[in-house]
Amino acid sequence: MNIPAEYWLHHAVFYTALFLIHYVCGLLVIHQNVKVNYTRKINHFAFFFLPTLLSWVIEYPYSAAAFFMDMICAFIFLTFFIAPLRSRIGVLNVMFCSFDRPEDRPLTLTWLYTQFIASYLVLIPLLAYFESHAMLPLVMIIIITNGIGDGLAEPVGIKFGKRKYTTYALFTKQKYVRSYIGSACVWVTAFIAILIFHQYFNTTQLIAALLTVPLLITLAEAFSPHTWDSPLIYAVGGVSLIGILHFV
Repeated sequence: MNIPAEYWLHHAVFYTALFLIHYVCGLLVIHQNVKVNYTRKINHFAFFFLPTLLSWVIEYPYSAAAFFMDMICAFIFLTFFIAPLRSRIGVLNVMFCSFDRPEDRPLTLTWLYTQFIASYLVLIPLLAYFESHAMLPLVMIIIITNGIGDGLAEPVGIKFGKRKYTTYALFTKQKYVRSYIGSACVWVTAFIAILIFHQYFNTTQLIAALLTVPLLITLAEAFSPHTWDSPLIYAVGGVSLIGILHFV
């Protein structure tokens, strides 16, 4: 597996920063009573956008091997927070507090693990398809929507969401609450992301994408299981884009 040294340096800096962010956020939850819903989203944004920011400083050629190693690193990172480790290492327990929502217990890690697996199972064929059709940048539409739109949905909904609706979760009968204004964040982000990549569509395709893709992604997020929005956003967004490019 040919992975350049720049990749390892990039990821060493990234995961060091990610651990630090989780630790500081955990301290805020424990000592400042900051809502986990907010610190969890800080972690979310760090995980999505730190790699891109670091790539401006530490650049490396991306490849299938690098993508595969990214998956392994993500699962190793999550494994640090399993109960046998965090119960023995106080720093890990503090970090775990930064994303362990009380309403998610005891399924916090189960949902994160399964969401990561499902997300990669969806992203891999989408990446292969768009790359084979010289349209790889379009994948960024769904990645941006998930990273920014879904990232904003929870904190915006908690702060401003007065109208709520319920959704289900895997492995439990408990119902969870989402807000309409939070889901609106997903729609707005998808709409803007399509406009950013407008050059990949003809006029008819662009209009069709703006009218349908944000709505479909928003519905996917709304009806997805609690904490399991990412794979549904990727799947519905990716398939709808493929449909527009092929049939419109």
